Amino acid sequence: MAEQYFYGGIEGGATHSTIVILKQNGSVVATAEGPSTNPWLLGVDKCLTTIAALVNDAKKQANISEDTKLKSLGMSLSGGEQKEIQMKIISGMQDKFPNISENYQVCTDTYGAIETASATGGLVLIAGTGSNCQLINPDGEVFGCGGWGHMLGDGGSAFQVSMLAVRTVIEADDNYRTPPHDITYVKKLMQEFYNINSRFAILSHAYTGFDKSKFSGFCKVLAEGAIKEKDPLCCWIFHETGKNLGNHIRGVSSKIDKMLLNKTCGLQVICVGNVWKSWEVLKDGFLEGIKPRSSEDDVEINKFQLIKLKETAAVGAASLGARKAGHTLTLDYEANYEVFFCK
Repeated sequence: MAEQYFYGGIEGGATHSTIVILKQNGSVVATAEGPSTNPWLLGVDKCLTTIAALVNDAKKQANISEDTKLKSLGMSLSGGEQKEIQMKIISGMQDKFPNISENYQVCTDTYGAIETASATGGLVLIAGTGSNCQLINPDGEVFGCGGWGHMLGDGGSAFQVSMLAVRTVIEADDNYRTPPHDITYVKKLMQEFYNINSRFAILSHAYTGFDKSKFSGFCKVLAEGAIKEKDPLCCWIFHETGKNLGNHIRGVSSKIDKMLLNKTCGLQVICVGNVWKSWEVLKDGFLEGIKPRSSEDDVEINKFQLIKLKETAAVGAASLGARKAGHTLTLDYEANYEVFFCK
């Protein structure tokens, strides 16, 4: 009887993480949830202990002994772009937690999403707490736009939605800039969400008590204001957010392989993150942002399909880890996603 191997995959976001354990036939035997595994937000040591706890939790669910090593562990992590960080995580896991896995693969959070939907590359646009866009062409070439974190980027993210709303209110109150629409409704939402009753109280949320995921949570309230209440300022904020998301795709448009553009359905864009749940108020801005910016920008994306994953990107991470270890997982890619918009 052939030996049974198990393969782990982690989708690590800025707010929370998901792990799956699969058999080689692609069947999932365990799924577990946990906190962020972003090494830049946590530090490498905390990242390692969080990963180990996630794996052991999933092993317990799968009735696998903690002493039984996974054949491979693929980690598709927010903050996992740089080789130096990847090597620190791999060597740290091998040294501190020798029973977790035989082999490791670490990459950024975009790779796992693409691998979950396609074996031949693609384009993913993450719009969660943070944002990032990555293109992997069929020949393996990789190009990116965004992914610089909340200090330098995160356009189109929940953080950016929240920050744009807060900044618009502050600038209007300061008479620094005329807002595009009346701020009364958004200002009331802001005071209620952050539990503040003076104009300076927001400073503790932005500086001394800053928590990116907590600050970004305001996005959900603003989405309700745009979708349900049709508040003009909320709608404008999401229109601008849609433009920022479209700009990401425009940023890599000249690098997209014709094989991806010429699919029957057009370019497939894998859309990851909760901001996409507000598609109805993002749509017009997105379609504006994806257009060519000038006459020299000659790549027009006339046909495309926006898809969302039905499976966690941890499945793709597991596939990447298995491949690094010389194994191939059997995945039904088309069953892993659904289409929510076509053009």
